[in-house]
Amino acid sequence: MDELLKNTAGERIVAAARELFCRDGIHATGIDRILAAAGASKMALYSRFGSKEALVHEVLQREGAQWRDAFFADIAKATPDPMQRLLAVVSALENWFRGGRFYGCSFMNAAAEHSKGDPALRALAAEHHRQVLAFLEQIAQEAGLRTPRLVARQVLLTMEGTIASLMVAGDPDILAIAQANLKSILEQAVANSQ
Repeated sequence: MDELLKNTAGERIVAAARELFCRDGIHATGIDRILAAAGASKMALYSRFGSKEALVHEVLQREGAQWRDAFFADIAKATPDPMQRLLAVVSALENWFRGGRFYGCSFMNAAAEHSKGDPALRALAAEHHRQVLAFLEQIAQEAGLRTPRLVARQVLLTMEGTIASLMVAGDPDILAIAQANLKSILEQAVANSQ
């Protein structure tokens, strides 16, 4: 995105909302706080987004895309070996955890704050989940595992549990446990593929 777009009121609103929603929560963050942080007017917010709900959806879409891009790149650069890339999942989570902007999964947080039946929010979360799962499944296929979809689901479940545990406890020892769990899952998957 070029510098001109970053400086528009709409982009400043999104940037401020992303930080505040992720750090403090959606319900705890009022429109006035977002506008003050963005240096923007209510008119700019409502003409660009129409509602706080629409802003939340925009923020989640962008936050998810940015997270996936960074996470996928971290895994891809770890090693060319697909099995080792699957093992690198916990290292990528650790990089995020120690990177200074870890507030947990924005989709888990949003779902925890909203009605579980919110179809638009559920659709955003499901799409994020689908893209991460597809990425992991592709790596499991490249690794020659017999049940790549199952392995991808097991890895994703390990990831989600690790993220939630890190968010709640903030204990980095969780990462070593997650790595041991992931190693066991993958050893079993290799044994089942022989």
